[in-house]
Amino acid sequence: MSKVAIITDSNSGITQSQGKELGVTVIPMPFYIDGKEYQEDINLSQEEFYIKLEQDAEISTSQPSVGELQDTFDEVLKEYDEAVFIPMSSGLSGTCQTATMLAEDYDGRVCVVNNQRISVTMRQSVLDALELAKKGKSAKEIKEILEKHKFDSSIYITLETLKYLKKGGRITPAAAAIGTVLNLKPVLQIQGEKLDAYTKTRGKEAAKKKMIEAMKKDFENRFASFAKDGRLHLEAAYSGNPEEAKEWKALLEKEFPGYEINMDPLSLSISCHIGKGALAVAVSAYLPELED
Repeated sequence: MSKVAIITDSNSGITQSQGKELGVTVIPMPFYIDGKEYQEDINLSQEEFYIKLEQDAEISTSQPSVGELQDTFDEVLKEYDEAVFIPMSSGLSGTCQTATMLAEDYDGRVCVVNNQRISVTMRQSVLDALELAKKGKSAKEIKEILEKHKFDSSIYITLETLKYLKKGGRITPAAAAIGTVLNLKPVLQIQGEKLDAYTKTRGKEAAKKKMIEAMKKDFENRFASFAKDGRLHLEAAYSGNPEEAKEWKALLEKEFPGYEINMDPLSLSISCHIGKGALAVAVSAYLPELED
């Protein structure tokens, strides 16, 4: 049986210390803040990031260099026969494409998964990959299984401020100004490759209700076959607002009884574009291949 390593990047929300506990290699995502390069969870903590963000520092996301990816693959393959790399969605970053091209040099020993996920749903893919490896699946089989079920997840996010959507050009300055005056809170969704608008509400409490309604609709429709047996992973996330996140988790536990809810910070690559104070709810379906 082949010994398979699991590699991801910090967009999964898995920290360096958690990666060591799980037996997962986590490649830190690079950021440029006022022209200086930082690496997530190496010399840039969540707290430091939000301080810089609120100080209006110039922040841009980047991707791991070819050299860093190559060094990681080389190091991992000294101990393992094969490796599975689970980067963030190809629709949100170029890392997946770069790694896929690089993997061609490894004669099939490195398989790059393009399963269109990020943050807490990407984290679940990493956990699923670990379990598949324990079941004796090869790197190629793990890649095929994760990509087969890539759309079996949803994320809904509401924001505290429109400032960063305006800054990123996702909404016009006029729309942001009107939205601020009217206390409009957008609800965004990630289902596959990109971040899209779902709806907008007056106030954050209304936004929370809309996210819960949207998730219940997903349970009744998209995930009906999984929901009837409780075969869904329910997840919550936040950006720099842990106290509010606790209340959000408690509300979700009330609305979705019987589900254990995993709560994690949103990845900084998302937070960079939506700012501090966001709340999210996400779901990932169980893999049938893990229930055999």
